[in-house]
Amino acid sequence: MKSPPGEPRNKSAGRLEAPDVVAAAREAMLGPLRDACRLVAFSGGPIVLGVSGGADSVGLLHAFVHGDVLPTLAAGRRRPIIVAHAEHDLREDAPLDRLFAEGIARDMGLEFVTARIACRAAARETGEGIEAVARRLRYAFLADAAGEAGARAVVVAHSADDQAETILHAILRGTGLAGLGGMPAVRELVEGVSLLRPMLGIGRAAVRGYLAASGQAWRDDPSNADERFARNFLRHAILPAVVEGPYPAAVESVRRLGRQAAGIARAVASAAEILLEDHSRREPDGTIVMDPRRLASLDRHLLGELFVQLWKREDWPRRDMAARHYRSLAGMVADGPGALDMPGGIRAVVGRDGALRLTHRG
Repeated sequence: MKSPPGEPRNKSAGRLEAPDVVAAAREAMLGPLRDACRLVAFSGGPIVLGVSGGADSVGLLHAFVHGDVLPTLAAGRRRPIIVAHAEHDLREDAPLDRLFAEGIARDMGLEFVTARIACRAAARETGEGIEAVARRLRYAFLADAAGEAGARAVVVAHSADDQAETILHAILRGTGLAGLGGMPAVRELVEGVSLLRPMLGIGRAAVRGYLAASGQAWRDDPSNADERFARNFLRHAILPAVVEGPYPAAVESVRRLGRQAAGIARAVASAAEILLEDHSRREPDGTIVMDPRRLASLDRHLLGELFVQLWKREDWPRRDMAARHYRSLAGMVADGPGALDMPGGIRAVVGRDGALRLTHRG
């Protein structure tokens, strides 16, 4: 039975009656999630869990509360979970999502925090795309919620299908090797707070099967069906045609490519960090000096990554730095005297003495 868009739904409620079928559906979600949670260093403090009301986040919340997947605390204490819901101003029925998420939190005896996110005004002010604005403001809200609660972990419910869509989106837009890695399972959200994605190995079908077996409803966001958005186009028009056609393992294949690319990117970055330490020095005024003659034999890609690591180490502005800028810097190593102005007020000069000097003029 299919409910109208935006209505609470559980498409398979009452249909998984055989105990073995129910148990299999539950374990398909809980087994991989339990393994993923064991690999994450959860602190003893509270967890902020982002819950939109959709199937993935509701499934993750239900599993955290009822599925025995989180590492136990000392003396059998229950790990505090704070349900955080960002109410975007992009749909008229957004308040219904908030009420639904709040109701689930109340029924589970959990603390609930929410904020209304003014995406449209922010997009007009910054010129960003509405999806990018919504994502940025949502993470800012989750970081604030963690700070107020003293939480060191924010958990979101991105699935294996989300990861495949992210990697395909990056490929089609144009990305470097690092972009092929997709979303990391763990990253720093803000200082002292980690963003965790424990469901990257679990597909949407497994989540919905778990919800059906558990008798838990969720809400569908009708905007997720709008194929004018690039991610929705990949989700509804591309991946299903590929999976149902000649490549049934496409989602896992894309994810495997992402894991391999991420591993190679980490290796290259590690090598570049070592080279940077060995081949750069800082002058008293903060200028970074390198000897191009000692670097000229290196592969251009590795040289470009060396400059990426330099920008990170020095905390220089990276927002407008593109791959072509790092390639240009790598080219200076071989091309001899010259000067380049980089975004963020960085000037690179190869003088007549052959030394490469990079100065942050800000």
